[in-house]
Amino acid sequence: QVQLVESGGGLVQAGGSLRLSCAASGNIFSINAMGWYRQAPGKQRELVATVTSDESTNYADSVKGRFTISRDNAKNTVYLQMNSLKPEDTAVYYCNAKLQRSRWNYVRDYWGQGTQVTVSS
Repeated sequence: QVQLVESGGGLVQAGGSLRLSCAASGNIFSINAMGWYRQAPGKQRELVATVTSDESTNYADSVKGRFTISRDNAKNTVYLQMNSLKPEDTAVYYCNAKLQRSRWNYVRDYWGQGTQVTVSS
């Protein structure tokens, strides 16, 4: 069993900041990449940011310069620091991990349960 547990969502005014955390636990052999995706009402889930095991990062254009993703490999945890938040950042944010449960398993996607981020204008 693998679990991804997110925390840190909430309600914030435009221009404010929030920090999301996601910890992976369970039978984990290795984690290739971790990241954050979001889904707003009536829209498809979209990539926000990802970070690989060698700490290469990738960001959606809409969050570049405002959001920072980081990772603690020892804790199997990924963070998303969100600054200068805008109402259009309002969404459910989902943690993702691409990981192997053992050396004999393929890499597959695992998802957290989601955490709500609401930015008021």
